[in-house]
Amino acid sequence: MQPDATHAKLIYMANQIATFFRSSPEAGRTDGIAEHINAFWEPRMRRQLFERVDGGATEGIDPLVLEAMPKIRRPAAEGQVAAAG
Repeated sequence: MQPDATHAKLIYMANQIATFFRSSPEAGRTDGIAEHINAFWEPRMRRQLFERVDGGATEGIDPLVLEAMPKIRRPAAEGQVAAAG
C-alpha cells in the first residue's frame, strides 16, 4: 500500500472509532477512543498517526480523534526500543 493510501486508511479507521464513541457520554468519548486505539492498533499504526498529526496534517481527522491524541500511547520511533515503564 502506498503511503498516502496507508494514511487515508488509518484516518478512515480512526474516524470510524470516533463515530462509534460519539454516542457515548461526552466525558468518556476521548478515553474510549484512546483505549480502543491503544488496545487494538499495533505500534506502527499509532506511529503513523502521530507522524501525521505531529506534522500538522490533520485535515480530515475527526476532532474527537485529535482530542484523544494526548491519551494515545506514543510508540517508540521506528528502530528504537520503547523504555520500560
